[in-house]
Amino acid sequence: MLSTVMAPALQLPMRSDNFWAESGGKVGGALIAVAIFLAVVGLLMFFADKAPKRGRDAIQLGLFVAPALLLLIFGLVWPAIQTIRQSMTADDGTWNGFDNFVTIFTDPVMTTVLRNTIIWVILVPLGATIIGLAYAVFIDRSKGEKVLKSLVFMPMAISFVGASIIWGFMYEYRAEGFDQIGFLNQVLVWFGQEPQQFLNTPPGNTFFLIIVMIWIQTGFAMVVLSAAIKGVPAELHEAASLDGASAWQRFWSVTVPWIRGSLVVVVTTITIATLKVFDIVRTMTGGQFETSVVANEMYSRAFRLGQPSIGAALAVVLFVMVIPIIIYNVRVLRQHKEAR
Repeated sequence: MLSTVMAPALQLPMRSDNFWAESGGKVGGALIAVAIFLAVVGLLMFFADKAPKRGRDAIQLGLFVAPALLLLIFGLVWPAIQTIRQSMTADDGTWNGFDNFVTIFTDPVMTTVLRNTIIWVILVPLGATIIGLAYAVFIDRSKGEKVLKSLVFMPMAISFVGASIIWGFMYEYRAEGFDQIGFLNQVLVWFGQEPQQFLNTPPGNTFFLIIVMIWIQTGFAMVVLSAAIKGVPAELHEAASLDGASAWQRFWSVTVPWIRGSLVVVVTTITIATLKVFDIVRTMTGGQFETSVVANEMYSRAFRLGQPSIGAALAVVLFVMVIPIIIYNVRVLRQHKEAR
């Protein structure tokens, strides 16, 4: 009787012949790709070895760099050109010049998206860097430093989607009279206040989303800046102390100039990550309630609303916004290196 009852639970789903055929085809395709890769590498090494002595270095360099350049051209440069071309066409493929960009900078919905993106770009790098720097300074060489650092760095190990789900529970709203499962609303109830819809009420909802990004990025800022602070020569602090400098003066006049390069790296890295933020907005609000940013709006227009040209134009805008940050990063690091 027992075997009769348990038999259905022990039955395993049968794999069809098509499943095994498809699996075998995928494995065979992967093996073919690996074989082609090894053949290409072997040919490159063969021709590099047979190159004439005169100009051998240049020939070998060209042979080994050529595959990477081809991948870069066909995987990055060509798609970028196609995106720029599509951004100057209508959805039916006809040329419309800069009409899509005019729409982006004049449409009320789009201007809200741009405004939100600017707010993100200002507050997230500033907040994450300041908190990370303060934390790195206060726990430097303190007891339990490794544990304290691990606690702050832990959010970096969580995906943006996972962090959004965690903070979604923090902001969860239930109507008045029902038990609150959101931590913040429960705190409000304890203090006799009414629960709030934190993610549905603009413009404050944007700032509640920004908190999630700061929470994630603070660990990165703390680790990089802590390593830079440990590299500051002790002799500089001793000399400043002998000159009568206070702790704040030593920090501002000795530590900050020494770690300037690391500060630039942290700020620019977090800024670029913030410009591309998508997961947090998509998971927590879906871009509704005036919380959308450029990356989320690009996805919505291109793949959900059937406006690929507007989506391409937003991609170009995002690319243009990143360029000055990269240029500034390179220039400051070069100046810092020359000063050393």
